[in-house]
Amino acid sequence: MTPRTRNAWLFLSPALLLMAVFTFWPLLFGSYIAFTRYDLISPPQWAGLDNFRYLLDDPVFLQALRNSLCYLLVVPVIQLSGIALAVLVNRKLAGIKLFRAAFYLPVITTVSVVGIMWNWMYADYGVLNSALRYLHLLADNSDIGFLSDENIALFAVMFVTYWRGIGYYMVLYLAGLQSIPAEMQEAAALDGAGPWQRFWRITLPMLTPTILFCSLISTLDALKAFEEVLVMTRGSPLNSTFTVLYYAFHQGFNQLDFGRGAAAGMVLTCVCLLLAWLNFRLLRADHR
Repeated sequence: MTPRTRNAWLFLSPALLLMAVFTFWPLLFGSYIAFTRYDLISPPQWAGLDNFRYLLDDPVFLQALRNSLCYLLVVPVIQLSGIALAVLVNRKLAGIKLFRAAFYLPVITTVSVVGIMWNWMYADYGVLNSALRYLHLLADNSDIGFLSDENIALFAVMFVTYWRGIGYYMVLYLAGLQSIPAEMQEAAALDGAGPWQRFWRITLPMLTPTILFCSLISTLDALKAFEEVLVMTRGSPLNSTFTVLYYAFHQGFNQLDFGRGAAAGMVLTCVCLLLAWLNFRLLRADHR
């Protein structure tokens, strides 16, 4: 081993040690206990595929899986909105930096604060119901149960995820837009191309790598939705806002069945890997 290689490993060793302790070991141990019965008190007992059979027969888990897949509806909406906002703020206008900061503020706001704020807004006599009554879109004595109606509670939580994330993707797309050479746009304008033609023929194709990255991480974030559910609904009403990750948390820390919780996490991991592969198959070929 050359001195240069030895020095490189020396500098990498602290990061590798942290990853081994906090990433690789939990991943391996979690994969192991997915096939065991483990309650944190007794030693793990091998159970084979019993935990996975239980999940397939558990209506709450199947509901959580459907909810996690339904959460993917956020992905195209947040991507289109992120591109539109990035195009809007990619202009030299007075106050544009303040406008960008305002959209990015929810990204750096803690989930607990966001959850408390939106619970207050979604309440029966909260801001949204009061505004709807003021606009005469609701009767005086009626309310919309944004978080108490099992038919709309999940979509109310999804909207909070969208509200928190749109500023993050706006910044990513803005960086992608600003990396496109201005000469290409100017040359197309001189050739008579209009704004829409320049957007579809130049801007959008040049944004393909950014679209691939944003679509991938937003897909994974949607499948791993947890914090908003934990803070706002805890899976209620009637398990209608359970997601797979919250189900895994519920099994592990509320029911003390870490084997089933780890099995649910493994199922979610397989779904994430499958959708990540599909993202690369659909978008990476166009980029090449």
